[in-house]
Amino acid sequence: MTNRNTTNRRSFLKTAGVTAGAVGLSGKNIFAATPYEAPSYAQAMAPIKIKSVKAIGVKSTAEGRGSNLVVVKVETTEPGLYGLGCATYTQRAEAVVTAINSYMPDFCIGRDADNIEDMWQSFYVSSYWRNGPVLNNAISGLDQALWDIKGKRANMPVYQLLGGKCRFAVDTYTSVSGATPEEAADRVLQQMEAGQRHVRIQVGGYGGVGTLGSDPDFKKANFGLPRDQYMDEYAYLKAVPKLFEGVRKKCGDEIELLHDIHERCQPMDVIYLCRQLEQYRPFFIEDPLSPENTHWWKQLRQSTIVPFAMGELFNNVNEFIDPMVNHYFDYIRIHISQIGGITPAMKVARLGEWFNVRTIWHGPGDVSPVGHSAQAHMDLATWSFGLQEGGGVFSDYLRELFPGCCTKENGYIIVNDKPGLGIDIDEKMAAKYPINNNAGNWTVRKRDGTIIRP
Repeated sequence: MTNRNTTNRRSFLKTAGVTAGAVGLSGKNIFAATPYEAPSYAQAMAPIKIKSVKAIGVKSTAEGRGSNLVVVKVETTEPGLYGLGCATYTQRAEAVVTAINSYMPDFCIGRDADNIEDMWQSFYVSSYWRNGPVLNNAISGLDQALWDIKGKRANMPVYQLLGGKCRFAVDTYTSVSGATPEEAADRVLQQMEAGQRHVRIQVGGYGGVGTLGSDPDFKKANFGLPRDQYMDEYAYLKAVPKLFEGVRKKCGDEIELLHDIHERCQPMDVIYLCRQLEQYRPFFIEDPLSPENTHWWKQLRQSTIVPFAMGELFNNVNEFIDPMVNHYFDYIRIHISQIGGITPAMKVARLGEWFNVRTIWHGPGDVSPVGHSAQAHMDLATWSFGLQEGGGVFSDYLRELFPGCCTKENGYIIVNDKPGLGIDIDEKMAAKYPINNNAGNWTVRKRDGTIIRP
């Protein structure tokens, strides 16, 4: 009883003291004072909704040739605030435009523009069946546009929202080809003089298509179509080591040399080729295996020491897990709009950090300047960055069409520090150069007419 009474007295005195302090000497209750109001810099931004979503299709050249570029524009309920994202799948551009204009408005309008992860996840499963390049490009355009909006809302470049800079600029590689090793070497020297430290070298047409070997028998037999291309696999396999030898001899050891097999050779032939190339220390060999031959990765990795870059044909982030965990390749070659935008690409990049697999985003001419800007912002903020393909070099036409394009200096991509992705589009100008159904020609055959898979 004594202990209980002592405890009760102490509780009473403690409560009484708090009450007295709250009332204060003036007799006023201090808890009744004006509530704390955070300063403007600490206040959360008011939510905004998506008002409209649409696709903008435009050709990459003023002559109407070149790639079909597709950009998504997302407008919000805040007047004047909108975002842009790249949804360029140039081979099926009209299908992507249809997916965006026919399905995205009903899905997006009225949703909170800030909830990027929720938006991505919900759209990803909204068609029940996942992935595929058409829907992935559509969601990529939406995703990049939402990041653009978020950056504008925060008054920061997107790279700041992703964690800030890990480097002052984005190192790049460019590509050259030549009918002979000597011709290719001369073009490598030109790139070195321009400040490039990494050059991808190819012999003849890309992957040797159409320029190596004699006329194919399938054309003489009128098999296939006249526009179908031909590749002599063994002429190509013999030419590539000579290409590396000639370029190294003329350009020296300081320049980093890369090469793209483009998945067009059989796995055992790839192993033999890579063993021959080891002495020339390639920076990477790109796309050694087609998606249908990924079960060869273990044997390929055990058979040669050359580094590999892979992944531009992957549609699903899950396709990267096993190869990265098992160290099958060294560089992630994600096509950002193919994988679904900034959100999933950054997840793969972060995973790569734990397995020493670095990024080299796919950046050919059929990525819009909006897409190149998105890639550069990710490059700046990703510790596991390796290199960047292309970017920064755009025609006067594209720079007028897309104000705010990133630039290139001494081999480095430089982004402007405007909020968001820092790039815009002239819609009136874009309307003058609409896309068409020209899907390009990816039909490549062997001598007897058998299709070669890229």
